[in-house]
Amino acid sequence: MSTQQASSSKVSSSLDTSHLKVKFPFKAKYGNYINGKFVEPKSGKYFDNTTPITNEVICKVPRSNEKDVDFALDAAHAAFPAWGKTSITERSNILLKIADVIEKNLNVLATAECLDNGKPIRECMAADLPLVIDHWRYFAGVIRKPAEQTPASIMLLMELIGDLLPAGVVNVVSGYGLEAGKPLASSKRIKKIAFTGETTTGRLIMQYASQNLIPITLELGGKSPNIFFEDVMAKDDDFFDKCLEGFAMFTLNQGEVCTCPSRALIQKSIYDKFMEKAIARTKAVKQDNPLKMETMIGAQASLEQMEKIKSYLDLGKKEGAKVLCGGSEAKINSGLEKGNYIQPTIFEGKNNMRIFQEEIFGPVVSVTTFKDEKEALEIANDTLYGLGAGVWTRDGNIAYRMGRGIEAGRVWTNCYHAYPAHAAFGGYKQSGIGRETHKMMLNHYRQVKNLHVSYSEKKLGFF
Repeated sequence: MSTQQASSSKVSSSLDTSHLKVKFPFKAKYGNYINGKFVEPKSGKYFDNTTPITNEVICKVPRSNEKDVDFALDAAHAAFPAWGKTSITERSNILLKIADVIEKNLNVLATAECLDNGKPIRECMAADLPLVIDHWRYFAGVIRKPAEQTPASIMLLMELIGDLLPAGVVNVVSGYGLEAGKPLASSKRIKKIAFTGETTTGRLIMQYASQNLIPITLELGGKSPNIFFEDVMAKDDDFFDKCLEGFAMFTLNQGEVCTCPSRALIQKSIYDKFMEKAIARTKAVKQDNPLKMETMIGAQASLEQMEKIKSYLDLGKKEGAKVLCGGSEAKINSGLEKGNYIQPTIFEGKNNMRIFQEEIFGPVVSVTTFKDEKEALEIANDTLYGLGAGVWTRDGNIAYRMGRGIEAGRVWTNCYHAYPAHAAFGGYKQSGIGRETHKMMLNHYRQVKNLHVSYSEKKLGFF
């Protein structure tokens, strides 16, 4: 099938993209991308893909099932022998060409991601897409099922890069988890599974993979500590200003980041003065239509996720946590009344509260204090998770000791939310298995074979 062209006249003015000098990026309907082309789902069923900005329908995508997964697997298996023999140079050149195409179309892809996900356009343009390009170039080197909440922007990407890849090398099947994700993860024809998502679903994916004894990598949830030592306030300088920005990083991408710094640990000796400035910095975060360049925090990815966050806001209050900032759904007018917006929220409480221990996946940070380095480390590690952490200090020795002591796959020192392609990424404890990025991640997709050859014509002489 060919994708159908959408008309931007079918959506409200709140979704206008002309100020970005980009036409409305989506077509009315997409098929699955299988064997180098878009095809109808086997069942003929589609579901509405809504934008979290206003909850209007922006396109329709396939509601795939096991038959679609098998069709994609047929294509992948047919493509594998030739692709596996393709030279490293040729494959590298293809990946570099893909990076070039993404870079050339950065604005339209960023706009699509903003509409599909609800994150601010400035993040999409200045962070997300440049990181995508960086990673394609770094690995210059499947079947993918995108999350049902954000299934459209990858289809736009495949329209742009599909002709650069041999048919069947990359296949994209959209749909719901039980209908498409489970058949994919359970298939005996899959040789490796990589999953990014929340821990409960990760356990299910791991069970499916165990039935077929295939390798799996999991990038799961987090409850990352962001730790601020008293010496950060030794001077009111650029570094301290950077620390305040680091505190406010819990609002990046509406907090829908696995490494969201959702626990802030502040040394008691500076707590009141630090929090006065941290609250002011958080209140200055501009929340509005994600398509506006000045917007700093946009919409949650789905209604379901917004309701989950609201339930945790209620829970935090019931647990006795003090609301220092925000604490409720954000009411934004100008056509955004039906969108998924949550106020950036700061809770003050104790680390044993559920809002400190459970992943909320929203713009919510829970703040507590510590007296010294020992207690800071104890609180930081008092969690089921171990994906990321932040340490802020002017003392290099403290930074080193904390970095070594924190049980997390990545510890940022005097920075946060940096994701270069050459830096290994992955979790400890219930935050996952394996590593993404860095060349070591390629080992998850390869098997070691030893060919032991004797060049001697003489026997050993044992028998």
